[in-house]
Amino acid sequence: MKWNAWGDPAEAKPLSEGIRSLLRQAVGIEESAETEVEPDQVRLRPSALSPADRDGLAAIVGAEYCGIDDRARLLRAGGKSTLDLLRRKDSGVQDAPDAVLLPRSDEEIAAILQFCADHSIAIVPFGGGTSVVGGLDPIRGDFKAVVSLDLRLLNQLHSLDEVSGEADLGAGLTGPDAERLLGERGYSLGHFPQSFQFATIGGFAATRSSGQDSAGYGRFNDMVRGLRTVTPAGVLDLGRAPESAAGPDLRQLMIGSEGVFGIITRVRVRVHPIPEATRYEAWSFPDFTTGADALRAVVQTGTGPTVVRLSDEAETGVNLATTESIGEQKVTGGCLGITVFEGTEAHVESRHAETRALLAARGGTSLGEAPAQAWEHGRFNAPYLRDSLLSAGALCETLETATNWSNVPTLKAAVTEALTNSLAESGTPALVLCHISHVYPTGASLYFTVVAGQRGNPIEQWRKAKTAASDAMMRTGATITHHHAVGADHRPWMRDEVGDLGVAVLRAVKATLDPAGILNPGKLIP
Repeated sequence: MKWNAWGDPAEAKPLSEGIRSLLRQAVGIEESAETEVEPDQVRLRPSALSPADRDGLAAIVGAEYCGIDDRARLLRAGGKSTLDLLRRKDSGVQDAPDAVLLPRSDEEIAAILQFCADHSIAIVPFGGGTSVVGGLDPIRGDFKAVVSLDLRLLNQLHSLDEVSGEADLGAGLTGPDAERLLGERGYSLGHFPQSFQFATIGGFAATRSSGQDSAGYGRFNDMVRGLRTVTPAGVLDLGRAPESAAGPDLRQLMIGSEGVFGIITRVRVRVHPIPEATRYEAWSFPDFTTGADALRAVVQTGTGPTVVRLSDEAETGVNLATTESIGEQKVTGGCLGITVFEGTEAHVESRHAETRALLAARGGTSLGEAPAQAWEHGRFNAPYLRDSLLSAGALCETLETATNWSNVPTLKAAVTEALTNSLAESGTPALVLCHISHVYPTGASLYFTVVAGQRGNPIEQWRKAKTAASDAMMRTGATITHHHAVGADHRPWMRDEVGDLGVAVLRAVKATLDPAGILNPGKLIP
C-alpha cells in the first residue's frame, strides 16, 4: 500500500467532472491542486531503540528482518483513516515505530515478546496496515521504545480439512492470497470486507471483522473455529471442537482483542466449496424506511441472500453504491437495494425466488442485475476516491455502528444531525450518506460516509465531528463500532460500551496475559 494513501497507486481514481460538480454544489468547495509529499521529504522522529536492543532483536529474527531505516518505519507509522492520511501531509516531525520486525515462527514471536518485556519496549502488531481507528498508532506510553511486529511472513495455508470444511491459515495471509490458496483446492472463505485486498487473516480476527457477504457466510468471528495466540505469558491454542460447553468461549476473548492480549499467529476457519452459481438483483424502494422494513423481513424470514444492503436517498442519489460512476447520474429515485445469491443452482434459485417475493411485496421494484453487478465490480474502490477528495480540499471519511431494528430511524437521524451540525460549526455544509451494510434478525449496521470542506485545521475539524457522532451513538443506545474495531480512536467510549466492571475484566485479562503491558498500548482498554 502507498505510504500516504489507501492502496495500489496504479488504482488511484482522479475526480470526474460529476464529482467536481458535486463538491461545488453540495459542500461549496473548488478543487485545489495539492503538491504531494515524497517519502524522502518526511521527517521522522529518530529511532529510540538503543544499539544493544537493536542487536538483541536482530539476533532473534536475523538482521535482514529487523528494519530501522526510515522507509520501513514510515510504512508502519499508522493505518489508513482520514486522520492518518491528514497527519502524513504534515511538514513537521512525524512519529513512527523505532524498528520493524518480521518474525517467521511462533518461537521467534515468543522470544521477541520476552525480550521486549525485559527491556521495556512496546509492540504494535501489524497485518495489512488497513486500520481506520488508530489501531496501529505507535504509542510508546511509558516504554522507552516501540517496535512494529509485521506478520506478513506467517503466510501459509497450513492445512485444509475437506471433510470438516476447515482450513488452518497463517495470520499474515492477505485476503486475496487466502482465497487463491483455497481456490486452488476448490474452496473459498467468503470474507470480503472493503479492506479485503490488503488486510490479513490475523487482522480479520483481531478486529472482529465483518465482510460484505456477511448475510450469507456470517461475520469473521462466526467463521473462526480455532486460533493460536502467542502471549507474554505463554501460548493459547483454542478451539477443540465446533462447539463446547466447557466454560466461556475463550476464542471469542481473543477475537476482537486488537493485539493487546497476544499475537494471533494461526486461525482455523470454516470454508465452503466455491459456489456453483451466482445471481444478482437490484431493487428500488420509495424511501429508506420502506427499504429497511423490507430488509428486516428478509433476514427475519431467513430467505438466505449472500449479500443484502440498502443505500439511503442521498447515497443512491450520488451513485456511491455502485462506485464506478459516482456523481455521474442517478441509478434510480428513492433508495437502492442490492441482493446477491451464491450456492448450488437449486439453492440459488429457491433463495432468490423467496427473497424476490418478499421484497416486491414490501414496496420494492426490481431493477434487474446490472446495478448489483456494478456494485460488486467496484465494491473495493471507494477508498481510492477518498484519497482524491482529500487532495482536492474535501474532508471525507466513513464511520459505522449497529443497533436494533426498532432503533434504526432514531440512530440514523441522531448521527446525521451530529455530523451536520458539527461540520456546519466549522464553516462547511456536509453531505452525509448512509447505507445498511449488515443485517441480523434483531438489528442492522449503519455505515455513514461524510463529505465536507476542509476548514482551518482539518484534523481537529474531523475529530470534533467524529466525537459528536460517537456521542450520538452512545446516547441512542447503539454500539461505538460494528466492524472497524476500537483502536485508539474509539477507546474513550469503551467505558460507556461495557461499563466499569467490563473495563475491570478487560484489565484483569491484560494483566494475566501481558503483565508488562507491552502489547499495543493505548488501544481498546480505557
